[in-house]
Amino acid sequence: MPDDLHPSSGSRPAHHAALILLQAGALASVVAALPYQLFDLDRHSVPKELVLHLTAAAAAALCLRASRRLVPTIPDLCLAGFLLLSTLSALAASNWWLAFRALGLTLSSLLVFWSARAVTRAGFGRPLLRAFALAGVLGAVTGLLQAYGLWSALAAVNRAPGGTFGNRNFMAHYAALGLPLVVLAALEARSRAGYLLCVLGTTLSGAALFLTRSRAAWLALGASAVFLAIEGIWIGRLGADRVVRRRLTGLGIGALAGIVAAVVLPNTLDWRSNSPYLDTLRNVADYRSGSGYGRLVQFRNTLRLTARHPLLGVGPGNWPVQYPDVTTAADPSYDAAATMPTNPWPSSDWMALLSERGVAAFILLLLGGVTLVFPAWQRVRRGDRREALQSLALIAMCIVVAVVGSFDVALMLPAPALLFWGAAGALAPGGHALPRRAVGQAGIRRLATAVLAAGSLLAIRSGLQMAAMAVYTGQARVAVLERAARLDPGSYRIRMMLAGSWIARGRCDRGRVQAAAAARLFPRTAAPRVLIRSCARR
Repeated sequence: MPDDLHPSSGSRPAHHAALILLQAGALASVVAALPYQLFDLDRHSVPKELVLHLTAAAAAALCLRASRRLVPTIPDLCLAGFLLLSTLSALAASNWWLAFRALGLTLSSLLVFWSARAVTRAGFGRPLLRAFALAGVLGAVTGLLQAYGLWSALAAVNRAPGGTFGNRNFMAHYAALGLPLVVLAALEARSRAGYLLCVLGTTLSGAALFLTRSRAAWLALGASAVFLAIEGIWIGRLGADRVVRRRLTGLGIGALAGIVAAVVLPNTLDWRSNSPYLDTLRNVADYRSGSGYGRLVQFRNTLRLTARHPLLGVGPGNWPVQYPDVTTAADPSYDAAATMPTNPWPSSDWMALLSERGVAAFILLLLGGVTLVFPAWQRVRRGDRREALQSLALIAMCIVVAVVGSFDVALMLPAPALLFWGAAGALAPGGHALPRRAVGQAGIRRLATAVLAAGSLLAIRSGLQMAAMAVYTGQARVAVLERAARLDPGSYRIRMMLAGSWIARGRCDRGRVQAAAAARLFPRTAAPRVLIRSCARR
């Protein structure tokens, strides 16, 4: 949904409704999680995906209905091209269940971006950005609550303090993405109370980020801080403004207070090292051992996978399906003996996009980002103060995404995807419109119908995945597992548990069927074939 340059009469109520949906969706995506421990990361990501799909489809449909004509810009065409190539890649994927899920996340993320642009053009950009800033702080708070033993019902205990994200790194990436928005809100605050709330937000976020020991988040914030200091304070002369200088000092003191509190206050985190935070700081750029070395091996192998499938990649979400073809000896990210030998994604957004969507799609996404960031950078140099602040916040968020995406996944996950694309849509300059490619009323109606249909399918799929998790809560009865498999036929985990249960009961006829279904989902994974062979020996 490109820039809405021609709103219809009476469109403001529709855009206000879209604003409320985006605000609610940003906050709900943080707290959405399920308590079903057996399903590990899915119990955190699937509910957040449901929130993303519902928010994106409803907000986009409202914005479309409020438009007379849609006029795309160059970034819109780049992102639409990326979406088109991702769709073609999904059609060619070997595991359509994973492809549908990953493609749906991309579609909903871009719908959020376009909806946020339309809402901002209608005059609701400031409250939208404040909600996104609040969501970033709320994500940090969930990690703090877990770290200090105040709440952990939905948290993953072995990845603390991940809060409702299930992983300390994911929570840290989310909080890091939200910090530029908190700083922007503080600098734009119209009251002392509003500013002090932002200082409190930086204190909470600083404490949570320090406790996570997330090297990617620390590096990302360091890089964005250097950029803001050079472009904003030095070249942009924002430091010459006494109010800005005083508020930035207060924010810095607040963040430092949060870090000191994290060091001093006792918490429930059980680190193996006696000096865990100092160790993380020492090893922040270590690539010769540990996870740094493992990433280099994985990245090299993933690039080999990209070279084998350069045009369309292996399909959205299909990296774990195809990675066994290129793994090498002593690859720390691959365990052939495990039921699932890899993580769901490579340890990088950029490696995932290259290998799964292909080189052309990756270039289009990169061009879309460049055509958003470069005009924002120009606006910093020549715009007024408010435009400069918003452009700096946008570039800072892009730096955080670029750095975090080099070491882990962020845009592949629903909550940070909603936060980033929504804030980018609200902060990005309008861009150069291409009126010859405008979409009229008839096209808008068809597009709105397609958006609602796609959003409904994606929401139903996420709902069925959640229902399957709810049905199987650790019970040993195969009837329960069978019901869960019918609700979520694309779940490799459920198929494998069901196959093992049937075989353990001596029903190899049924066990082989389920193991074969799991093998079709992940044909290069050994575990399903091991189950089938165990039946053959009986």
